[in-house]
Amino acid sequence: MAITWKGASTVDKINFTAARVANFTCPPGKAQAFLWDADAPGLGLRVTSNGAASYIFQARANGAPLRVTIGSPSTWPLPQARAKARELRQQIDQGHDPREVKRERVQQAAAARALQQAAQVRALDVWAAYCEERKAAWGERHHHDHLVMVAPGGEPKKRGKGTTAPGPLRELLEKPLSTLTAAAVEGWAKRHAPERPTVARLGLRLLRAFINWCAAHPDYGHAIKDAGAAKSRKAREQLGTPKAKGDALQREQLPAWFAAVRQQEPAIAAYLQALLLTGARPGELRDLRWEDLDFTWKSMRIRDKVEGERTIPLTPYVSTLLQALPRRGAWVFMTARTDGPITSPNHQLTRTCATAGVPHVTLHGLRRSFGTLAEWVEAPTGVVAQIMGHKPSAIAEKHYRARPLDLLRMWHTKIEGAILEAAGIAQPQEDAQRLRVV
Repeated sequence: MAITWKGASTVDKINFTAARVANFTCPPGKAQAFLWDADAPGLGLRVTSNGAASYIFQARANGAPLRVTIGSPSTWPLPQARAKARELRQQIDQGHDPREVKRERVQQAAAARALQQAAQVRALDVWAAYCEERKAAWGERHHHDHLVMVAPGGEPKKRGKGTTAPGPLRELLEKPLSTLTAAAVEGWAKRHAPERPTVARLGLRLLRAFINWCAAHPDYGHAIKDAGAAKSRKAREQLGTPKAKGDALQREQLPAWFAAVRQQEPAIAAYLQALLLTGARPGELRDLRWEDLDFTWKSMRIRDKVEGERTIPLTPYVSTLLQALPRRGAWVFMTARTDGPITSPNHQLTRTCATAGVPHVTLHGLRRSFGTLAEWVEAPTGVVAQIMGHKPSAIAEKHYRARPLDLLRMWHTKIEGAILEAAGIAQPQEDAQRLRVV
């Protein structure tokens, strides 16, 4: 029996042997010649005029001719070539096109390799991609926290001797993404709990959001073996529960604190006093620019991290403090050693508290002090919250209070006056000749 194929010679089937396969050649004057195996249906040997030989499989699939190249006899022993031909025959009998089956297998293999490679990618590299994608949705400080958490360290310290330590998450993220398991996170938490639990708790929160992002990402989701790795109860217990902070200046401590803070260099002294007298967030006030101040209408525009922007009164004493500062650049609080806003003066505040002999107060503690001291003049809670930039806490506040700046100024000036009176400082009088609309 002979098999006819377009472009091929018609030959009888014979039982393939290694010798017959090796000795088969293409006749002179022909581009190619075929030899067909009688043992495995559809198995053939094709030899071209230049001597290249290959096993092929030939049949009809769904009524159409089909030819598949199996491979060279030098790499495919005859038994394996026959087994492959029978496998292809079975695929056709089952209604599958061997070419499609092969294509799917190639795609699956490529996908498996890609998944394996992605699983081995450093978590640190994925963290960089995560930060870049989410940067537009984050505030500047939140993005900065992510960078600090994975900082390599080894940089000279800005204050003191020695070099900086690596970020808390650096050691955890230098490994493949697939290693982010609950056990790994718990081990990390155990190591960091004794030395810096507060920073580690922040790192754990950032890590939890990062793993959630990876789990939902099409390129990295498969590498996350434990989507709840950063939600481990054991890790949280090891880092402890953060205690509510209550540091604030008391009324009787104000004379000593003001006396000590006014010994600092002008920009630092003005910043710390303004922080206490406005109740602003440390970062909001540090980024204050001269263009945000209106000394004529006594207002101050704050870049609010919650609402985007808010305007508060520029009270008499704060106005005097700021007008006395030299204008070295765009920012209000600048020193001769910087070309941008001052860095957080935590150390200067610590020295101030030590000099004054009062318990240590943080920069945020000064904001807390404003809210506490405001109660001495019985200022409405909503007024204080609006000045400080807190979100409205009730329906009435949110929808039925539209306080003008003059109303805020009245209460804010009273609060400042009460703080200065307790500190033994005279409050400047507001300009008698203020512009008025006629």
